[in-house]
Amino acid sequence: MKIPVNEPVIAPESKRAVLEALETGWISSAGPAILRFEQEFAAFVGMKHGIAVMNGTAALHLALASLRIGPGDEVIVPDFTMIATVTAVMYTGATPVFVDVDRETFAMDPMQVALSVTPRTKAILPVHLYGHSADMDPILAIARKHELAVVEDAAEVHGATYKGKQCGSMGLMNCFSFYANKLITTGEGGMVVTNDDALAARAKCLRDLAHSPEKRFVHTDLGFNYRMTNLQAALGVGQLAHLDEYVQKKQWMARRYSEELSSIRGLRLPITKDYATNVYWMYAVLVEDACGITRDELRSRLLERGIDTRDFFYPCHRQPFLSTHPQAKTSFPISEDIAARGFYLPSGLALTEEQLSAVCTAVRDITSERYTLPTLP
Repeated sequence: MKIPVNEPVIAPESKRAVLEALETGWISSAGPAILRFEQEFAAFVGMKHGIAVMNGTAALHLALASLRIGPGDEVIVPDFTMIATVTAVMYTGATPVFVDVDRETFAMDPMQVALSVTPRTKAILPVHLYGHSADMDPILAIARKHELAVVEDAAEVHGATYKGKQCGSMGLMNCFSFYANKLITTGEGGMVVTNDDALAARAKCLRDLAHSPEKRFVHTDLGFNYRMTNLQAALGVGQLAHLDEYVQKKQWMARRYSEELSSIRGLRLPITKDYATNVYWMYAVLVEDACGITRDELRSRLLERGIDTRDFFYPCHRQPFLSTHPQAKTSFPISEDIAARGFYLPSGLALTEEQLSAVCTAVRDITSERYTLPTLP
């Protein structure tokens, strides 16, 4: 029995909406589903405007470009994140400035953010990781003090909240991904949300090659072809209708994992802060020394039983293509430690109760073997 780390669920409404788009010929970057998806998703987050794009990386780049961030500027990012957060900054010509993260939430440490602001800093880019929000109040306070933009990377937290506010609703421009492993998927896809009318208009213009409003094929700026297709948006409209249900499934999954794995010494389970509603995009664990087995050994043994897992992100400052970055030789001890110890268990929306139980049994069996004494001859 092979148990994938993630398998999506496609809502019946999504299938019908995609078929309708095919039958009506609205298959490219124009069509009624795009506007509907933008409006309904923005309303869900609690924002005025939604700008649908081809993927989450494009969303981040478009937001930063709309804020006119460019060469000579600095953007503060967590060292522990998916590399798209960093590359989006670099696409603008700006410099990513890495900060270490909180050991419990894996999100950027606000104290480190405060210490990293310079006269060249133009924005802070907090990342909400694995379904749990960053601690936003101190980050927003730092931004207000220094007149900086905040752009939330909310790719992994559809439906998660921070002190009752939706993740992706607190920054000036905020970004989501709809990749196949996200709670809402359009296969590929992303969204920028904002309450600022002028920024929304600029983002929509840049998304579509910056055609002049007065005359098409006259271009007012260096734009991008970042449009989402109507087919993707149709898929997203149907998925969005089930988001509450998907969040409940993820939270059920997390409760079951926690109940069945809590007795394993040295396996640190996800921690949820009082200020957060965790949607457990992935059930992420840390293998500590007391477990008696390394992260990689445990993953290998699980794979032998047909159970797929994923290790954590690699620290950004140690990425080979960033070897000349000013912080490449800097130590980020928490990022480095959790990257070496962390992985996540199968967490897809299609995961069955039987599969979850099989994963838990395998983890218990493998970790319990460290206590089994060999039989004497």
